[in-house]
Amino acid sequence: MNLKPARNLFGLSRAELDEVVKALGEPTFRAAQIYSWLYSKRVEGLGAMTDLKTTFRQALAEHHEIRRIAVADRQFSTDGTIKTLFRCDDGATIESVYIPETKRQTICISTQAGCPVKCAFCLTGISGYKRNLKPWEILSQVAEVMDQAAKASYRAQAPHARAADGERPWNVVVMGMGEPLLNYENTMAALRILMDPVAFAITPKKLTLSTVGILPALEKLKLEPVRPNLAISLHAPTSKLRAELMPIENKYALKDVIAAADSYESPRGGRVTYEYVLLRDVNDQDEHAHALARLLRGRNGKVNLIPLNPAGPIPFEAPRKAQVARFEGILLDAGVPVSVRKPRGQDVLAACGQLHLKKASGAA
Repeated sequence: MNLKPARNLFGLSRAELDEVVKALGEPTFRAAQIYSWLYSKRVEGLGAMTDLKTTFRQALAEHHEIRRIAVADRQFSTDGTIKTLFRCDDGATIESVYIPETKRQTICISTQAGCPVKCAFCLTGISGYKRNLKPWEILSQVAEVMDQAAKASYRAQAPHARAADGERPWNVVVMGMGEPLLNYENTMAALRILMDPVAFAITPKKLTLSTVGILPALEKLKLEPVRPNLAISLHAPTSKLRAELMPIENKYALKDVIAAADSYESPRGGRVTYEYVLLRDVNDQDEHAHALARLLRGRNGKVNLIPLNPAGPIPFEAPRKAQVARFEGILLDAGVPVSVRKPRGQDVLAACGQLHLKKASGAA
């Protein structure tokens, strides 16, 4: 006889939990209790839900469980960054990154196993694509990193990760493996729970979603009642050059992506971030900086310059430091807000663009 597999409660929305408790003949306030245990207290077993009566917990356990994706490996960078490799039930592997800083803690999460967008400078895209992640797989990354970062034994392996006096706020960036807007429903189901004040309680202004500009999904995102900050993966100031680096340009044109970003309402009046990976002698010359300034001048946006993090198969070189400074200066002189991202975790391939698929049967 085939037994129906237990349903995972972790990853379910409040509305879905309402249906679970109704089916068991319980009042819906029980769903609120479960929701809090899952995402605010982040317990990993039904037995820990001590304000639920024993008979109800037993009834839940007959057909439900609490499960997260398994941790396969962790790598500790000399700068305090920690990269975690997760292995999903079907063998798919994903990576997320914990970045400790003096005033905040950041978690970079993945939404797909691999990436189908295939940007020429990104190891994730070069390494291939397997599938979309489910809400519980996305949320598992945040829960695992938050729980582990609180442990002294975890921080001891990365001295820079030791907490300062008081708890530093959490930032979550959806900038790991995959294009989140190609996995819209699952990604947003997870982000709604992350941004819920009675769940993970990540404020919208502390959560940033990065996209190459999947226009139909971006239009849906603009209508969400609670939405994250938006980052656009730009990487070129002209459509021609962008198409050479990012095949998605042939489907969603630069001018249309910029137009969509112009009408995006960021949390608390924030700016849209335009991410720009600098590739030596490809898109980092003065002419590119001037063209980018013309494109973005006067818009409600800011540029985040990202010197390439070289890795194995990536067929480009990192820009020269002097040229990064020149590029930044040209944008500043044109009145375009700009910052240069400091690379983190390069020694464990945890920096921007370096996350990649591992073979399910191979060593992490």
